Amino acid sequence: MEGTGNVLEMIGVTKRFPGVLALSNVDFRVKPGTVHALMGENGAGKSTLMKCLFGIYKMDEGKIILNGKECRFNNAADAMAAGVSMIHQELSNVPQRSVAQNIWLGREPLNRFFLINHKKMLQDTKNLLLGLNFDFNPAARMSSLSISHQQGCEIAKAVSYNASIVVMDEPTSSLTENEVNHLFDIIRNLRSNGVAIIYISHKMEEIFQIADDITVMRDGKMIGSFPVKNLTGDRLISLMVGRDITNRFPPVESEIGEKCLEVRNLSAEDPRSFKNINFTLRKGEILGIGGLVGAQRTELVEAIFGIRTVSGGEILVNGKPLKKIRPYEAIRAGIGLVTEDRRNSGIFPLLTVTLNTAIASLGNYKNKIGVLDHKKILAVAASQNRQLKTKTPSMATLIQDLSWGNQQKVILSRWLMTLPEILIMDEPTRGIDVGAKYEIYTIMAELVRQGKAIIMVSSEMPELIGMSHRIMVLCAGQHTGTLDKAEATQEAVMRLATQFSQA
Repeated sequence: MEGTGNVLEMIGVTKRFPGVLALSNVDFRVKPGTVHALMGENGAGKSTLMKCLFGIYKMDEGKIILNGKECRFNNAADAMAAGVSMIHQELSNVPQRSVAQNIWLGREPLNRFFLINHKKMLQDTKNLLLGLNFDFNPAARMSSLSISHQQGCEIAKAVSYNASIVVMDEPTSSLTENEVNHLFDIIRNLRSNGVAIIYISHKMEEIFQIADDITVMRDGKMIGSFPVKNLTGDRLISLMVGRDITNRFPPVESEIGEKCLEVRNLSAEDPRSFKNINFTLRKGEILGIGGLVGAQRTELVEAIFGIRTVSGGEILVNGKPLKKIRPYEAIRAGIGLVTEDRRNSGIFPLLTVTLNTAIASLGNYKNKIGVLDHKKILAVAASQNRQLKTKTPSMATLIQDLSWGNQQKVILSRWLMTLPEILIMDEPTRGIDVGAKYEIYTIMAELVRQGKAIIMVSSEMPELIGMSHRIMVLCAGQHTGTLDKAEATQEAVMRLATQFSQA
């Protein structure tokens, strides 16, 4: 290392998109053998800065100094060849190929006939996974793995490059607590071997557990870099959002009304999933659904919406049973679903903000001769997004170009355009920063104040307890209990969530 002692320096980085200054004269420095957290609200410029480093975006201004030498990467292959690996927030695997083929894609070992040496590739993969304490089969098809194991493959792939810098963008968003601890062991091992980790996350408890230094960005600008020991959670939030947030959750003040949803003895067609589920939901109520990974929470709410098939049971909306449990019937009955997997089943990435907002209610905007009234669609979609304070350059912007928090607001706007009475929200703030979370919570509080009802699935215990009137807990597909707000503590929820795993 020459001079500065930094493994990486990004100096004066500026990046512009049409109508947006995404990065403005950003300086960012990382020391070798440290975990450097990069923090900021959605849209602050964190991922854009890393994509400039990784060669995905070309900087308009600025320079990159890696290991004391100035360099510029034209693509990701250049970056990886120079010792920079990146684990992206959105998984980018090839589902129909094996674990080994995904890890060594584009750099497969060859035999003396210049053909792929599958035996060596499998053995190299076994050794790599063994070194990381991953226990899945290197020959397994990627699509057969859980999301957390697919994330593990991304980590293994990054490590396989023997990089001096590994960028991790929201690496724990799909991991259980045990898997997070496993990831942290891997990070500590990499750090002890001199590797620098750039760690992007909205989970502050993780940052204070694993990071050495924290850099904060806001609105495409660098706010400052600090040793983690010099910051508190409140101070970090203030730096990120530019204001003090005294309460993590807004007051949820609503009048609980009559029953609007009743689920009776609902069982999944898959015998390994949920069975004999009974519960009610009332107008003006937020019903939280808690449980550990594998509790079948998502499967349950998707079945209520008609995405998954059931073997028996009944769903009543305002006292009337749904004759066919299908998404179309659910929407007609006034039910909307904000899905957990925003990328694969939430947004249409190559469609505009307008179309993503209106797509569930297009049938309501036909003129007298049955043709879509695009002016009316644009007006209503724009109005709905203004109410939710969605930040977008224009309604014609592709939704994939928005931050995750603003994508979530567009999805919320989509369902609000259908005028729902019941809104199901599966992990509504996953991957969203603390400021945007509060805005989503405020929207939820306003909806129930208006008399609408919300079912919220959440893996974040503070969110579950802070926003719910009642919490229904599942364990291994069974309803183990329901807690009122006054009795809902983390210990009480966990006791019900682990009921069938206790001795």
